[in-house]
Amino acid sequence: MLVLLVALVRLGLLAQEKLWSLRECCDYAVEHNISIKQQENTRRQQELQLSTAKNSRLPNLSASASQNFSFGRGLTAENTYSNTNTSSTSLQLGTSVPIFTGFQIPNQIKLNKLNLEAATADLEKAKNDIQMQVAQAYVQILYDLEIGDVARRQIDIDSAQVARLQAFVDNGKASEAELSQQKATLAKSRLTATQADNNTRLAILALTQLLELPTPDGFAIVRPDLTVGDGFDVAIPSPDVIYAEAIGVKPEIAAQQLRLRGASHNIKIAQAAYLPTLSLNGGLGTNYYTTSGFKSDAFGTQLKNNFSQYIGLSLNVPIFNRFQTRNNVRNARIQQENQQLQLDNTKKTLYKEIQQVYYNALNAQTKEQSSLEALQSTKDAFKLMQAKYENGKATITEFNEAKNNYLKSESDLVQARYENLYQKALIVFYRGHDLSF
Repeated sequence: MLVLLVALVRLGLLAQEKLWSLRECCDYAVEHNISIKQQENTRRQQELQLSTAKNSRLPNLSASASQNFSFGRGLTAENTYSNTNTSSTSLQLGTSVPIFTGFQIPNQIKLNKLNLEAATADLEKAKNDIQMQVAQAYVQILYDLEIGDVARRQIDIDSAQVARLQAFVDNGKASEAELSQQKATLAKSRLTATQADNNTRLAILALTQLLELPTPDGFAIVRPDLTVGDGFDVAIPSPDVIYAEAIGVKPEIAAQQLRLRGASHNIKIAQAAYLPTLSLNGGLGTNYYTTSGFKSDAFGTQLKNNFSQYIGLSLNVPIFNRFQTRNNVRNARIQQENQQLQLDNTKKTLYKEIQQVYYNALNAQTKEQSSLEALQSTKDAFKLMQAKYENGKATITEFNEAKNNYLKSESDLVQARYENLYQKALIVFYRGHDLSF
């Protein structure tokens, strides 16, 4: 029974240690991130506004009832005054149908359709933003993991040297000072590894928070199998080429273009106040009336006898409203100009981002190639220095310096590799493809 319980616990731990790919992280963040849900609610609000605008074409219907009492002296049917009490009950049912509103309703519907499309584009922009944040956090984890691996290799080398010096000290071939110096180097390497592990945990925490996971416990990512040096000769498209593709697919551009189209309808809505409006009205009504001292028909009889219907047209012609309509139109034109400026600014911002990504990609590509060459040089120098040190022709200080240069080159290469990976993924993403590597 105990063996079975232990096996179940192990299976549970393995299930918790699911490896997340970048694509899975992005999809999960898009589905669960709170800011995405808020943007989705904004889009749903635009759907309701569009529905309201469409329904404004429908007739309205309202009912009313009133009860009035009157006391005191009043003129009677005999043209005399007397103290009388009267009461009246009125029931009304009315409707109104807009026939012509200066084209305000159709323009409002078109505006709300464009606003809905713009809100949908904003939602896609929010999804893109969270995916870029996830990718950046994902790459940071990869970088910290690799730095931890480099630090542990450094520990292995230092541990081997401590063991070697300990044997020399035991045989009288090395001094305690040399051994102490190497132990101090080993302690420093372990501290570096500990810091790298701490950085990894913090990077994992940052990513799980983007994913809205309750805890980072058991979270691990897939480490892509990359060959160092791949893609050195791959040509990176120019910023103009990337921008030409991005301008047609990036949602932030589409949102501003839709809002610019909507601005023209805003002007037409404001201009509608210059035109007359026509509506069709109709209704039903009846009432009940009593006067003290006089006999009156029964309630039901009066409601039947007083029942009336009406139908009519209502025309409203604007003549002068203190220049309010004129100023509303001017304000709408200014809003259109501002929206054009906003679109231009969004395009410039996008082009600047693409330029930064392009030059970062070039630099990352060159840096990875240079780091690979530097790693090979420091590796060869370390092997030579290690042979000299083991043959007693180099000091431990020289050995550690060569070792540190070699391991630093490894760290630099790791950073260059993942920077190159990230920047190339961004270029593909700006061209309208999924963010993955």
